[in-house]
Amino acid sequence: MSDPAFDALLCDLDNVIRFYDLDEVTRQEEAAGIAPGTTMEIAFAPERDLPLLLGRISRDEWAASIAEALAARVPGPQAVALAAAFAHAPSYVDRHVVELVRQVRRSIPVVLVTNATVWLDDDLASLGLTDLADHVVNSSRVHIAKPEAGIYEIAAERAGVPAHRCAFVDDSRANVEAARRAGMTAVLYRDISDLRRLVAPLLDDVAPSSAKELQTGLCG
Repeated sequence: MSDPAFDALLCDLDNVIRFYDLDEVTRQEEAAGIAPGTTMEIAFAPERDLPLLLGRISRDEWAASIAEALAARVPGPQAVALAAAFAHAPSYVDRHVVELVRQVRRSIPVVLVTNATVWLDDDLASLGLTDLADHVVNSSRVHIAKPEAGIYEIAAERAGVPAHRCAFVDDSRANVEAARRAGMTAVLYRDISDLRRLVAPLLDDVAPSSAKELQTGLCG
């Protein structure tokens, strides 16, 4: 086992560990005659998404804002139903990434660094992830979202490791570039092989990647 270039792993949650099942949203979009992905585009527009991720609005308020925007394209009842389906979309985890992160945590601290919602703790409990990391830096709790520099400073502090000795993994290029500016070893995540290569010096044996599992009815 060679010495790694880092002493803590800072890991994104969504699209690395947790994923969403949007099949029902797509079904409703097709029934309403709008392109699949329309609801997501509206929901994640900065004027709607950022207040949620900074803890300034509730899930109901977020859903209401999505429905209001959708109402310009589909009848009101369909807009409300689509917004609710998106806000409560079920999520699942990639169990092989979870297993890999658990192996890493046996050697070094792990911190989840996520742009998430105020109900994230409930999501993690339902997904069986409450003990996955030593700490969770949730944007809606610290009121700073990636790629702002402050959230990386908080994450390094929680890990108890200087920023230049932290490794950071995220599926967003902007977030990865911000981590590099903070002095971290940063990796853009596309699949489990990216994470496996990063943490290989810590591990003697790493489980192979396969299907994503463990569905639960959550949003966040």
